[in-house]
Amino acid sequence: MSRVAKKPITLPKGVECTVAKDSITVKGPKGTLKMAAIAGVAVAVDKGNITCADGSAETKFAGTTRALLANMVKGVSHGYEKKLELVGVGYRAALQGKDLNLTLGFSHPIVFKAPEGITLSVPSQTEIVIVGTDKQRVGEVAAKIRAFRPPEPYKGKGVRYSGEHISLKEAKKA
Repeated sequence: MSRVAKKPITLPKGVECTVAKDSITVKGPKGTLKMAAIAGVAVAVDKGNITCADGSAETKFAGTTRALLANMVKGVSHGYEKKLELVGVGYRAALQGKDLNLTLGFSHPIVFKAPEGITLSVPSQTEIVIVGTDKQRVGEVAAKIRAFRPPEPYKGKGVRYSGEHISLKEAKKA
């Protein structure tokens, strides 16, 4: 069994975990997340702790299951957040209801519809904040928005993650 799987997950106050034969559900103040049970991994809930163990020698997913459950517990108790920055002249973002309207230097504006369970906010015209309970979905939405105009290597213009470092190339020398 992996070292990751041996560490129990402590449930914060207000978070419940129920284990069924085919699924695991975690409920908390921010929402509910459900995961399909992985065959061969035994998940047990006792006294506010979740433990994972390999049921047989063939399966090696106890560490993965434990990491996914820990992400679910953190998501329903605290939530996840990703910040994006728009760098470039005329690049801006605005919210229209639940839709994100992006102006990224194309001949047309880009309208991005927020998926269910994700909240988008725009504190300033050049910042986008993505908030949700599911870590994978928050990262996926951030990657989709970044893919509209990834940072280019010469001037660094585009959509980038907050704090992301872009190594710039030198321009051609004549």
